[in-house]
Amino acid sequence: MQVSETVEITGHLMDSGLLSRVLDDIRGYGGEYTLDKFDLGYDKDDPSTVRMTVGADDEESLQRLLMRIQTKGANLVDPGTPEITEVTQDGVFPDGFYSTTNLPTSVRLDGHWVLVQNPEMDCGLLVEGSTVRTIPMSEVKAGMRIISSAQGVKVTPPIVASTEGDFGFMESDVSSEKPQRVLVQQVADGMREAKANGQKVLWVGGPGIVHTGAAPAMVALVEAGFVDILFAGNALATHDIESSLYGTSLGVDLARGRGVEHGHEHHIRAINTIRKAGSIAAAVEQGVLTSGVMHALVKKGNKFVLVGSVRDDGPLPDVYTDVLEGQRAMRNELAGVGYCLMAATMLHSVATGNILPASIPLTCVDINPATVTKLADRGSTQARGIVTDVGLFVEHLARELSPSYAEAK
Repeated sequence: MQVSETVEITGHLMDSGLLSRVLDDIRGYGGEYTLDKFDLGYDKDDPSTVRMTVGADDEESLQRLLMRIQTKGANLVDPGTPEITEVTQDGVFPDGFYSTTNLPTSVRLDGHWVLVQNPEMDCGLLVEGSTVRTIPMSEVKAGMRIISSAQGVKVTPPIVASTEGDFGFMESDVSSEKPQRVLVQQVADGMREAKANGQKVLWVGGPGIVHTGAAPAMVALVEAGFVDILFAGNALATHDIESSLYGTSLGVDLARGRGVEHGHEHHIRAINTIRKAGSIAAAVEQGVLTSGVMHALVKKGNKFVLVGSVRDDGPLPDVYTDVLEGQRAMRNELAGVGYCLMAATMLHSVATGNILPASIPLTCVDINPATVTKLADRGSTQARGIVTDVGLFVEHLARELSPSYAEAK
């Protein structure tokens, strides 16, 4: 005997393909549906509303199906109250736990909707008194109370504007042939808006920023107040410091664009120099490190989180080698972030996208189209991709946002 619930979804359901995707999910999860009500928007800007009965073979299958279609805004008409289960084993969610998205989510507690704090994908929902927040699996402890139902939970995805659907050139979200000046201005405007609202600008950077010669432009952006936080790996910091100490990046002279004698040693000698000083900040204080992105961040008092990988040399003493500790450090810096720019790093971009709420505007810049599309494929649907040379992009961005840099150039 089937079990069922009634759900409702509102938005530009037809031209955005949203309704089709919801129905595909229902069938993909082995469920059934009956359309009970269909109010089609009259004008092109009017939203449509669909109410349907969704059924599955058993309660567990129904709950998983409901959780899935909630990610697209199909919420229960009668939300009910959430089922709350106590954790019995550290690091293990209860069976049937509610798997979260990065979208704005609310939970009905004591007859009132409570907004979930720090929405993040692939987490559980932890109930603490009258508050609810996301919690990653690695942080859950025995005795915690975790939501384990779709009942009593509501997800509010952004309403996607209707599209005309007319034929046109360069209409894809990711294109290397769009006017770069306009794209740079749009990113600059996003950063200005965040700062005007008292919010922070987060950068997620890869070593390509240094390799392409864009480090001086990024320094100007730090000094102009548009790099409040930096997430990166061992490589960006190492090659930036190598550039400061030796004028090279991975042994390549950045002024002449060619390798130098013994240049292959420079990155490991740079790491050793910083390890001898004790930390990047200590190297700045001791006058060992006198220029570069990391120097500028330290002098400005801004935060950086460096998380390493199995391929790292050294690493630098500031690098988190425990990835769970690195995740925690990254999460701790997200409060107050109003704009995020990702540049020349696939792994750190995806990692950061996984912990960012969908409400934070996000732009990914890379020469490789696969990097900018992978973010959306991994759930960061708010990500905007710009396919271009990162060095030129950061250079143009600095000219847009730093008057002193623009004058110097």
